[in-house]
Amino acid sequence: MSQPLHLVCPQCQATNRIPEDRLAEAPVCGKCQQSLLTAAPIELTAQSVTKTIQKNDVLTIVDFWASWCQPCLMMAPQFATAAQQLPQVVFAKLQTDKFEQASAPYGIRSLPTMVAFKGGKEIARQSGALPSHQIVQWVTSLQ
Repeated sequence: MSQPLHLVCPQCQATNRIPEDRLAEAPVCGKCQQSLLTAAPIELTAQSVTKTIQKNDVLTIVDFWASWCQPCLMMAPQFATAAQQLPQVVFAKLQTDKFEQASAPYGIRSLPTMVAFKGGKEIARQSGALPSHQIVQWVTSLQ
């Protein structure tokens, strides 16, 4: 049995312990029984952003975006496509103009910016809109 990883439920925010070798088996939350790995971007809020980033042991990619940013809006479907291709990675989005206080600690200077976290620590960041294949390439290089 492999080392258990912590994974935050995108629906109820409960922290779950999942053996690493069982991530491919579509794990569900022990509290709400919803899927832990959705293969789709999850929308973060001011309340969920810190827990999602700090508690997830799996690679977590956060897209910091704003509603007024045209490149952000153009990249959104590309980000969703990349999430479908990498189902064992958590893809999340944080709307910086709606949750300014929640995004401030991450020092985002340009939009869109994707930040990769693992075990609560930032491991990489990428600014600018990218097509899905380049997002997949970047994320794969971090695993």
